This record gives sequence, structure tokens and C-alpha cells, in this order.
Amino acid sequence: MTLDEISKTLNIKTNKQIEITGLNTLLDSNKSEITFLENKKYLNDLSKTKAAAVLIKEEFSSFVPEGTIALVCEEPYLNLAILSKLFAPKIVETDGNDAIVGENTVIMNNAYLGKNTIIGKNSTIMAGAYIGDNVTIGDNTIIYPNVTVYRDCTIGSDCIIHAGTVVGSDGFGFANTKDGKYIKIYQNGNVTIGNDVEIGSNCTIDRAVFQSTIISDGVRIDNLVHIAHNCKIGTGSILVSQVGLSGSTTLQQYVVMGGQSGSAGHLEIAAFSTIAARGGVTKTINEPKKSWAGFPLMGHREWLKLQGRIAKLLK
Repeated sequence: MTLDEISKTLNIKTNKQIEITGLNTLLDSNKSEITFLENKKYLNDLSKTKAAAVLIKEEFSSFVPEGTIALVCEEPYLNLAILSKLFAPKIVETDGNDAIVGENTVIMNNAYLGKNTIIGKNSTIMAGAYIGDNVTIGDNTIIYPNVTVYRDCTIGSDCIIHAGTVVGSDGFGFANTKDGKYIKIYQNGNVTIGNDVEIGSNCTIDRAVFQSTIISDGVRIDNLVHIAHNCKIGTGSILVSQVGLSGSTTLQQYVVMGGQSGSAGHLEIAAFSTIAARGGVTKTINEPKKSWAGFPLMGHREWLKLQGRIAKLLK
């Protein structure tokens, strides 16, 4: 679409004929993409953007860098939601090549393989699995029954994904209109899973709004874990049953999160951190190699002392 066509859809004034290929974040966008700014705390990122245009409120329009067109509007986030639908891919591809399956790979009956999908050597796809369009799966990977892999996702070699897990479902993203109606933000990214990853049963890993939700090499995920859109799970991390990560959480390498622990969104957890069971992470953790517990989160030793004192009060 041209920028002029997009501006007419959004009822924003511009007459530029620049071709727009997609949407992206302030920092990741290129000269053929549109980005947005809703919150002033990202003004520093705005100064670094290379986007063709930015959806922005009038009060911040003077900060738009040279070479980027300001699309001034009252509700940038809502307009992003409207645009996301225009750039969403097809739900199912009707054209394309049949799946390519590597040597010695077993595809059981009732497994579905989408168009343009590639599966490596010595892998196993069990009955009831749905592997969508444009999916890539490496060598020696096992996909157990009733696993669903949405379109455009990537799974590495030597992986195991247990029954009932969903990879690449939509992230939970909506924009509100002034009268309270929810407008869906289409999740046009994907999920990328590295090598030597094991994911338990009935987990959900949401695709990104833009770019990728990333599960790095060597990660171990227990049953019933939810990973939201645009999360990044570092090498060798372990997530125990019922962990829940909000959108855009980043775990550095070898983070361990105990059962029913979770995080708020848009934060980072330092390498080799341990979050005890039911711990709630609400702020970025910068100091590596420490153990944390409780809600509000505190050092694990301090939390144990606190529990001891509370117990004494009850005697």
C-alpha cells in the first residue's frame, strides 16, 4: 500500500506516495515501514527511528526526526490496530508448494502440513498435529499428538514439543476506542524456537506483534506455561509449570522460574536469576546470579526471614 492510501483509510492528511510494506517498532522499523508513538517515555526511541512514517499525537510531532513523516492523529495506538489488519497475512495459503519432508522423517496419519513448509531429517510428526504454512522444523525433532504450530513459525533441531502445546497463537493485543470497544491488534510476527529445546504439554507461546517471540537454544519449559507476545527467553532458561510471562518480557541466559511465578510486561530479568515459586516480578532485575521470592519481590533470604517472623506472630 502507498502512504497516501493508508492516510485515507485512517482519515489523516498526507499526499505522499511512498510504498509501505508493513508495521514495526520505533527502533526496528525501516524506510518502508510505519511505526507509532503513544507514550512519551519512548521519545528517545523516536529520535532514532528510521521509519518512513510515524503515527503520533500533535503534542509530540515536533520530535519526529528528519526523513520520517509525521502522521498526526489523536489515537496513534488505535490507528495502529486498524492498520495491523491491512498487513495481516492470509489465515491459510491456497497457493504454494507442498511440504518438503526430509529423509527418514515420519509423518503419522491425520497430521496436517501446510504450504511451503519444510521439515528436516529424522523428525517425527505425530497424529493430530497441525503444522501451518511457511513453517520450518529442523532435524531430529519430535512433535507429539495434537501440537499446533501456526503459520510462519520456526522450530530448530533436536527439539521435543509435547502433546497439546500451541506455538504461534495470537498475542493478547487490543486498542480501546473512546466508547470502550476493543479493536484487535493483529499479531503479524512469529515464534522462533532454537535448537535442543523441550516444551511440555499444553503450553501456549504467542506470536509477536512485530518481529519474533524467541525461545533460545537449550531452554526447558514444563507443562502449562504461558509465554506472551514478543517475549525473549535466553539460552538454557527453565520455566516450571504454570509460569506466566507478560508481553515483551526478556529473560537473559539460564534464568530459572519456579512454579506459578510470573512477570509483568516490558521488563528484563538478569542472567542466572532464580525466581522462587509464586514470585511476582514487576520491575527489571539488573543484578545477575541472585535468588528472589514473594510478592512484592524481594531477596529469597529476606523473604524466608519475613515468613519466619510472621509465623512467630501466629503462635
